[in-house]
This record gives sequence, structure tokens and C-alpha cells, in this order.
Amino acid sequence: MQNYLDFEKPLSEIEGKAAELRAMAANSEDALDVEKEASALDAKAKTMLADLYKDLNPWRKCQVARHANRPHCQDYINALFTEYTPLQGDRNFADDFAIMGGLARFNDQPVMVIGHEKGTDTASRIKRNFGMARPEGYRKAIRLMEMADKFGLPIITLVDTPGAYPGKGAEERGQSEAIARSTEKCLQVGVPLISIITGEGGSGGAVAFATSDKLLMLEHSVYSVISPEGCASILWKDAEKMREAAEALRLTAQDLEKLGVADMVLPEPVGGAQRDHAATFETVRSAIEKALGELSKKKPANLIKSRRQKFLDMGSLSL
Repeated sequence: MQNYLDFEKPLSEIEGKAAELRAMAANSEDALDVEKEASALDAKAKTMLADLYKDLNPWRKCQVARHANRPHCQDYINALFTEYTPLQGDRNFADDFAIMGGLARFNDQPVMVIGHEKGTDTASRIKRNFGMARPEGYRKAIRLMEMADKFGLPIITLVDTPGAYPGKGAEERGQSEAIARSTEKCLQVGVPLISIITGEGGSGGAVAFATSDKLLMLEHSVYSVISPEGCASILWKDAEKMREAAEALRLTAQDLEKLGVADMVLPEPVGGAQRDHAATFETVRSAIEKALGELSKKKPANLIKSRRQKFLDMGSLSL
């Protein structure tokens, strides 16, 4: 079932009417005429969809990035990797279901894949904590990155989180330290590290996985130090000013590519990744192939040096 965002309401009415007509045609003697009318509505909906997504503003990009039907980490793993073997727990406190990770093969090449998983229904979203990791999730990621470094396995991270979990227990167990250590580990590994922001890249919870050689962003994904709602609450004491905050944060993939934060923007199907998972998977697959091909030629010491320099250079950008 397709979920519609608020700005897609006119589109939902047209597509809903076309679906109603086809349901009526099943028991109608005028099936051909009804199908002709439904096809005309399909053409109108297709044009409207292209117009809606032609030039999305930052707030609408945030809405699309959070769309419930976008493919999640589990979907990417199932589509792009084979022989996925999950590795669980931080060997210290617990396993964090918001973070998936394990050994896999990408085009028959052994890799380590790590990512945020938000869940797809009420039960799984609660289990996955809506993709908001606790300290044990970041410590699990550190353990997997160390293993990948030891055995020379490229690391691929899939980022989609509103941010790290800000609860009392997470803070008591050292949330900020765990995020910092994960970010530090990203800078230390001597293997290719490729990050793909598939939806939301929220705050330090995303940086802990995205301090990489190549940062790839899907066309309608976002990446920011804070959510628009959080920014509006702090700056204007009014979360309803999230549209203005989204504009000011420069959080879109296109803005971040211009700023040199994102290395590549990956095009999405018309209407967003949520409308065509298969096409999105192929785009991401090709981008990973290209990035791995470039990075695999570098020696470990050169990877570490260039990765560190990449982030040091960001501090000299003129904003």
C-alpha cells in the first residue's frame, strides 16, 4: 500500500480514482471504456508526480527521506549482498537491534556491512528503536570495523537514523563516548570505507558511520547536525518553524555535494526510492562497485591519510 505525504494529496486522489475505476471495470460490461479513462488518469498522475518531485524544497526532502516505504537497511542487504552472516552484541552490555551488521559478499567479494534499521511496522519499529542506536550499537559497530580491518575487508555502511538515542540509560552507558569512538575507528581502519545515506543522516548518530572515504547520498536523503524540528525548537522556541530551519541547515544531498561533504548524489526514481525499490538498489549497487574499484587500488596507509585529510579540509570551507 502506497503511503502519501501531505504535499502528494492531489496525486493520491488521482491514483485512488484510477484504482477505483479498475475495480469497477472488473464487473462492468464497459470495461474497455473504463480502462481508457483509468489510463488517462494514470498519465495525469505520472505528469503530476514528475512535477511534484522536480524541485523539492528542503522540508519536503526531509519528508521524503523519512517516508515509511523507502527501502531500509534489511532491504539493501537482501538485495545487494549474498551470504550475509549477522554478528551481534558489543561483548560488553547487550545487542542493539537498531544496528545491523555482519559479514557478507558484494559481487562475490567479502565485505563487512553495517547499518541502521528503522523497522517496517509497529512491532519491528519498537524493536529497532526507530533506528536510534544506543551505546552498545556503536560499540558493536566498532567491534565489526576492527574485525574488518584485521582481515582486510572493505566496510560498507548504510546510514538511516534520526540520530542516536537520547534516553537516560543511553547517556548513563556513555552515549557520546561510544559515538566518538566509532567516529575515531572510522578514521583508523586501513580498508576502504564507503557510506551511503539512504534516508536520514541525523547528527552524531550518522557521523559515527559516515566518516568514510566515500560518502554517497541518495537524491532525496538528508544529512544534518540536527533535525529541522530540533533546530527550530532551539533557535525559535517553536518546532513549527521546521520549514525555515530546513532551509537554513543546508541538509539536502545537493547542498552537501556543493559543500564537499557528500562525494556523490545518487539519482532516485521519479517519486523517490519508495516508488521503485529495484531501480534504487541497482543505482546503489553501481555506485558501490565504482567506489570499491577506486579505493581498492590504494594502500592501507594511503587510505587512512587521505580519509583524515578529507575531513580536516572540510574545516577550511568557506560557508
